[in-house]
Amino acid sequence: MAERIEQRLEDRVPELEQLERVGLFTHKEIRAILRKASALEYKIQRRALRKEDFINYIQYEINLLELIKKRRARIGYSFKKEEIEFSILQRVHSLFKRATGKWKDDVQLWLSHVAFCKQWNTKHQLSKVFSSMLAIHPNKPALWIMAAKWEMETRLSSESARHLFLRALRFHPECPKLYQEYFRMELMNAEKQRKEKKEFERAKMDLGEFSYSEEILNGEMARIIYRDAAQKIKGAEFHLAVLSIAKLFDFTQDLQKEILESLQTKFADDPLMWDYMARRELELGSLQSTEHSTKQMKVSEMTQREERCCAVFEEAVGAVPTEDMWKCYITFCLERYNRKTNSAELKQKRLERALNVFDKAHESSLLPEALYKLWLQLLLEFSLSEKAAKVAEAVTKRFSLSVEAWQMRLQVLIQLKSDDVPQCFEEAIKHMKSKGTLPLWTLWVEWSEGTNSKEDTETLYQRSLRATTPAESVTMKEKYLDWTYRNHGYKKVKKVFTSLCENRPFSIDFFKKMIQIEKEQDACKMLHLREYYERALREFGSTDSDLWVDYIREELSHPQGKPENCGNIHWRAMKMLQGDLVEDFVSKHTLLQTGHL
Repeated sequence: MAERIEQRLEDRVPELEQLERVGLFTHKEIRAILRKASALEYKIQRRALRKEDFINYIQYEINLLELIKKRRARIGYSFKKEEIEFSILQRVHSLFKRATGKWKDDVQLWLSHVAFCKQWNTKHQLSKVFSSMLAIHPNKPALWIMAAKWEMETRLSSESARHLFLRALRFHPECPKLYQEYFRMELMNAEKQRKEKKEFERAKMDLGEFSYSEEILNGEMARIIYRDAAQKIKGAEFHLAVLSIAKLFDFTQDLQKEILESLQTKFADDPLMWDYMARRELELGSLQSTEHSTKQMKVSEMTQREERCCAVFEEAVGAVPTEDMWKCYITFCLERYNRKTNSAELKQKRLERALNVFDKAHESSLLPEALYKLWLQLLLEFSLSEKAAKVAEAVTKRFSLSVEAWQMRLQVLIQLKSDDVPQCFEEAIKHMKSKGTLPLWTLWVEWSEGTNSKEDTETLYQRSLRATTPAESVTMKEKYLDWTYRNHGYKKVKKVFTSLCENRPFSIDFFKKMIQIEKEQDACKMLHLREYYERALREFGSTDSDLWVDYIREELSHPQGKPENCGNIHWRAMKMLQGDLVEDFVSKHTLLQTGHL
């Protein structure tokens, strides 16, 4: 091993001598580089190899390359690159090759090598890296796409890119993203050739026997790819994706028409198709707009375009009466409503349209639960209180077992300061039984705090503890403790704490809250703190190392603390804590002893 390291260090000598000779580095710096390289070499020649050692070595060499680049720029010296940079680049490639050979599954390592090749413009090497990477990771479409894009955009080789896409599709015959990028590549190639042909024609150059393929120029290769993919890939998303790609090229009108016709024929019952066809009316209108329109004309034209969109949506909800279809329609209406406009008339029309569509979807019983919230927000925003209350009630009738639905209704009633709030809470709890009611109880006690007497609120807190599941009662205990302290003070909260401690389960925050309350008192007693810590440790002593550390810190820092107790607490912690928590506790305890915690 030593001989191999010596040989590798000797191989560095010529480049280091050149660095010193041309004045890029001093003799002292060269010796420092050798020492660092020696240490790094030893680490990667060990029997038990570590990935971090290779990464550190590679990073060191890259930093060295960057430093050489900066110093060349500073002194204006650009010679001897072959003797200096070339040998460092080769060494980095060699390190990457060893690392990716050892840790083949680490995609990030491969991508780091790719990034290095791109940064230092080693094209020939990058082709090899892509080839090796794809041989080991053929199951990752994104890597195939990356390699093909590089061949097309950097090496300007459409043939190599096409070859890679075809190979990739043998591994992933139903991958939409691969087909989309292959489709895009062929259109980019067609566009490039069209530009070349135009330049030649403009220059009146004789191309001899060479001629451009009309099929490629017209995007026929992309059409073949689309037709092949359309037979294998289900769903409207793919068709919409390739259509959006085709629209980026101005010579694809026929291809766009074919994709659109296929979309309408195959996906007549797909909301995505209808959504696209409706929104397309906005684009069609914008193409026909004139530059010299008055403000009123523009508003009028926009209104007409939006009405054409809505006409398509109306046809859609008739043809495909589903929640998803109504969701598309409502989403469109809300998007238009939220768009900025200086026209009050247009804003009003958009609002009326949105509210009307909400109503229709609701009447059809096809308005998704999540969209009711948006509807209610819109109604409340414009002070349509009576309508909001009716809609809120309708939500809970339709989704009577949904906590979210009851929350919506209650929040509306609370916002409207309705007298029906208590009755509605009772109705909600009755429908929901006990499971999952925590959000309702939380809302109820928060409302009661601001509305009812302290006695009524306390009764409600006590009732919530009985009504919620054990797991949910944990949160209510924390809230009850906090509320009691804020409203009744220290003596009452101590009684409540003792009472609550009779029924498990608890949270660690429940005990921490009581400890914090005790510490806020002018006459804070260590006796009480010990009681709270001991109670907490009975519940969480095996799973929370911080609790033990805090307990020891309290004994050390409190005026009534007993430092002699710390040894016993430490011994108990070591016995109770599980797994890695012991090590965690020991390190924190050491920091505490040295005053660093």
